[in-house]
Amino acid sequence: MPPTLERRIGLGGVSKSPEVPQALPSEVFDSHCHLDIMVGNRQASSGDPVAQAAQAASASVEGILDAARSVNVTRLVTIGYDLPSSRWNAEIAGQHDGIYAGVAIHPNEAHASTPEVLAEIEALAGQPDVRAVGETGLDYFRDWASKDDQHASFRAHIEIAKRTGKALVIHDRDAHDDVLKVLAAVGAPDVVVFHSFSGDAEMAKKCVEAGYFMSFSGPVTYKNAGYLREAAQVAPAALMLVETDAPYLPPMPHRGKPNAPYLIPLTLRCLAEVKDVEPDDLCRTINANGVTVFGEW
Repeated sequence: MPPTLERRIGLGGVSKSPEVPQALPSEVFDSHCHLDIMVGNRQASSGDPVAQAAQAASASVEGILDAARSVNVTRLVTIGYDLPSSRWNAEIAGQHDGIYAGVAIHPNEAHASTPEVLAEIEALAGQPDVRAVGETGLDYFRDWASKDDQHASFRAHIEIAKRTGKALVIHDRDAHDDVLKVLAAVGAPDVVVFHSFSGDAEMAKKCVEAGYFMSFSGPVTYKNAGYLREAAQVAPAALMLVETDAPYLPPMPHRGKPNAPYLIPLTLRCLAEVKDVEPDDLCRTINANGVTVFGEW
């Protein structure tokens, strides 16, 4: 990477920032990242060392996008998790070519899903550069919000996705069965994406049967995540996306370091190997899937 680009994304002098991998042979996109956290719009708490490290790099939106494009990751979908982040991401998407947004209240913040807040989320979802309602869903790993609040918020977001015609991006942590049950009970929107897919092969089969997209992130590269690679084998390429969830969940060999969209090639090449396809072919398929999920770029 040219020194000027290295300075722009803030990697120079920050030893924890991963090196830039070999560029992909064809363009692809990052279906899920958090630009606001990477650039420090949301101040990292003392309990969020990954965000702290990412913010120490003094990244900029332009620098993050330039670095991603240097490896043929040409577009980013930046995702909201509360009302301030959703507002910020929607605004940034409107200001930059190649950046699109998702807006929602994260299940960990489901207690904040008041009618007034949800009304603003729906208004944001109607903007042309906002392409998704999410991340929403259920999180049984943390008890930051009650299950009742999570279920009510999830159902409300499903209806917003239906009314606005936008993709529903799901956060599903230790809640596979209930997420599927809610979708079946309420009626899923036309397009559903399981962000940072964390299920096994059986869960993947259920998603295939329902026509849900599965977005794979860095953990699919981890040695102890054979179940994710088995799920990726089950998932047809036509239902696959790739993401970073940056600054979280970096691929190997950078586990424990801040993630960024320019690291997508490591995850995509792992998926191509698992699927026994050429990276070029998988890039082209995933890029076409992006239009199906998020609309024409």
